[in-house]
Amino acid sequence: MATETKGVLKAMRKLGERLLADGIIDEEQLRQGLERQRVTGQFLGETLFGLGIVNSTQIGRYLEDVTGFPFVDLTEASVDPSIASLIPEEYARRRHVLPFRENGGRIEVAMIDPLNLAVVDDLRSRLGKPIDPFLAFANDIDDAIKRAFDATRKALSVLEEIGDTGAESEIPIEALLGLAADAPIVRLVTSMVQGAIGAGASDIHIEPAESNVRVRYRLDGLLYEQMTIPRNHLAATISRLKIMSNLDISERRRPQDGRFSASDPAGRQYDVRLSIMPTVYGEKAVMRLLAKSSPFSTLDKLGFYPEQRQLFEKFIARPHGILLVTGPTGSGKSTTLYAALQSINNPSININTIEDPVEYKLPGVNQVQVNSRIGVNFATGLRTLVRQDPDVILVGEIRDSETAEIAVQAALTGHLVLSTLHTNDAPGALVRLQNMGVEPYLISSSVIGVLGQRLLRTICPSCKTTMPASQEIQEAFALTGHSNALPIVAQGKGCKRCGNRGLRGRSAVYEIMPMSDGMKDGVLKGFSGSQLKDRAVSEGMGTMLESGWRKVIDHVVPPSEVLRVLTHED
Repeated sequence: MATETKGVLKAMRKLGERLLADGIIDEEQLRQGLERQRVTGQFLGETLFGLGIVNSTQIGRYLEDVTGFPFVDLTEASVDPSIASLIPEEYARRRHVLPFRENGGRIEVAMIDPLNLAVVDDLRSRLGKPIDPFLAFANDIDDAIKRAFDATRKALSVLEEIGDTGAESEIPIEALLGLAADAPIVRLVTSMVQGAIGAGASDIHIEPAESNVRVRYRLDGLLYEQMTIPRNHLAATISRLKIMSNLDISERRRPQDGRFSASDPAGRQYDVRLSIMPTVYGEKAVMRLLAKSSPFSTLDKLGFYPEQRQLFEKFIARPHGILLVTGPTGSGKSTTLYAALQSINNPSININTIEDPVEYKLPGVNQVQVNSRIGVNFATGLRTLVRQDPDVILVGEIRDSETAEIAVQAALTGHLVLSTLHTNDAPGALVRLQNMGVEPYLISSSVIGVLGQRLLRTICPSCKTTMPASQEIQEAFALTGHSNALPIVAQGKGCKRCGNRGLRGRSAVYEIMPMSDGMKDGVLKGFSGSQLKDRAVSEGMGTMLESGWRKVIDHVVPPSEVLRVLTHED
């Protein structure tokens, strides 16, 4: 028997003595445990727990004391699927080990035998990081492995079970209801959603084509194909989603929107927004996944550089005026505005929002959902909000001239208004307001600042490597006006944790433009967007492109992300 296993057995004998001495168990219960242990081969603590003689809290405290390792109850602990998948499933099952989370750059691993130094050393080598062994019960480890590994694989097995039932045809409603309620279809839809949650996806796309149906996940802003399903299962899959979202299963010619709730294996709740649209090949579905727990970013986590954050905080501390956040869809504008509200929210001020949709519920904030069916749009909602004695108003988006004019009047009458516009850069927001019919003198009087932003994919820290910058990268970097060449850059090699993409997570880059006297003068003189940008830069505004290269220098993002997202902006 290995020295490490002997050490565990010695500790287990000591455990029985301690439990007996402290009156947690009696001699008869100890005898039962030892007899059962000889049959099962389990350690004594797990045996006593399985017999119901002790609970996990009791036994965990003693196991930590006698073995010197922390105990983790995997039935309650949250297991990060991306961490679990750092080792092969077969290896995890054979060794009874499971990496379940990362803490301070160290991987925490549940094991039935933390004293087995050979396994510990092998894990350390496989993971490429320091590890902290935790003691856990074998059955709990096996169950956690089953929950953690590859929900997409489960979906594929469901597809094999369903099989190909022939060509798709116009299926009657009664038949659709039956198909949508079939266990295989239910499991297929569930596995799609849980697979996306486990992968950290923001969206799921179900896209019909002529011969099959493609399923893609959006990960860190880009779509990746996960699986294909036969065309003849499309109607049942879409019908299942409609049933879950309380939509009309008989309506196949018009778009529909709905929502439902889902949860991951650890019990975390997600709000799933469903959009269904008819196409020439059938109905297409897109699901947006929003975590209900801990959804809010703070200003600390937005990726501001110190001088950018100082200027942004100066804007949101103003008692009145308009602060605009600009960028395309999916650039993180709502996250930035929510973080701003989190920062200024306190019982002494009245914060109101009008949104479409209300993505997250903010404690202490009065939020209104746009509902065009009953005539509640941004303009009518904002008109009502200004009569609610507000201090701060968030308008999800300024889409038309009426909303823009009301927002300007609110800012001029003593309210701080936060909103978004879809423009390519910060100076372009001023031109957009003029195109909406807002008079230049009102823009110069009401707007206090504009923030433009984009999201760049960040380098996976688990496989980050550095290298000399190529000639192409150095030339692109030199165009930003830097006199020094860019000598060293970083990128990810690709590993299991990032799905071999070399990229994991995203970071925002910003340009922040104060409404200075020079900018006001440019607006009043009718400057174009490029002229306003030139003036803002001459007054010291750092562009998003410069912010992007700064993150390349800091080895946060690879140069390819700046070239992909930002080089066309300037």
